[in-house]
Amino acid sequence: MTKKATIVDIAKALNTSAATVSRALNNNPRISDKTKKLVNDTAKALGYEPNPVAAALRNGRSKIIGVIVPYIDRSFFSSVIRGIEEEVKKHGYNIMICQSLEDRQAEADNIDIMVNARVAGIALSLASNDETHLKQIIKSNIPLVTFDRVADNLAPHTVAADDFEGSFLATTHLIRQGYQKIAHLAGNQDINIYRNRLRGYRAALDENGYEIDSDLIVSTKSSVESGRLSAEKLLSLTNPPDAITSASDFSALGALQYCKSKDIRIPQDIGITGFANEPFTEYLEPSLTSVSQNSLEMGKIVGQVFFDKANQDNDSIQYKKILLKPELIVRESSQRQKV
Repeated sequence: MTKKATIVDIAKALNTSAATVSRALNNNPRISDKTKKLVNDTAKALGYEPNPVAAALRNGRSKIIGVIVPYIDRSFFSSVIRGIEEEVKKHGYNIMICQSLEDRQAEADNIDIMVNARVAGIALSLASNDETHLKQIIKSNIPLVTFDRVADNLAPHTVAADDFEGSFLATTHLIRQGYQKIAHLAGNQDINIYRNRLRGYRAALDENGYEIDSDLIVSTKSSVESGRLSAEKLLSLTNPPDAITSASDFSALGALQYCKSKDIRIPQDIGITGFANEPFTEYLEPSLTSVSQNSLEMGKIVGQVFFDKANQDNDSIQYKKILLKPELIVRESSQRQKV
């Protein structure tokens, strides 16, 4: 295996000090342009490649933005990650990705890794409503942006879709389609996005004069199996719902599968809506109405916020709270009345 050239090798070739070579490679103003050119030409000839980890140790920060999400394999988070990467690359940065699997300790461990790697910033979608471990990021003076599942109390920059409005739109749509008893698959209420989606559901019912029936609100995990079980529970009620609005596309898919297995017609007998507009929603039979959170745009804005902050003095930083407008994508699963 060929040994990689080092700064010491360049210094020996030029009969100068390693310190001079290092300064020249880092464009130090104390080094003449002639020497910089000589050093860079020699480095190229020897095949020298800078070590980003070593640079991070010298400079106190790497050119890496850490990204922590609950699940890498969810299309929503993959799209956000893409948006972040596209934006930070414009500034010469790369990303490091970790997933928490909605586990608070795993999230804290990921933060430790990123702080020790001296990342230039951290973009984070929270695993739970426990924000205490975020203090390590702030104490380390690492810029922090939370997105989607945002931190409410520590006041970092936040970028999120208006989950309240999205759920309000979905529930109002079902009402306008003539559904009378609308259930809600509520999601984990320890996570703020699901609390906001439940509030949106309640507000839509209240505004339209519908009674809020606690039996029609089911705590459901964001999974297909949980959606199936929740639909089975709801449809076994003495007065079952004729519509289900879900805080997750995955639990909505489970509900749709259960209804089809029981020959319950969708949308004639029951209407169903999801949340997040995952790619599979368009290809189901029937296709699933869902709320789009504009995930790619969200990611790009997250990336932009880092550099907006980086261009400000610490004393003048203005915390950004960015709320994106959701869009209801109406498909066959809820369209009982053709427009």
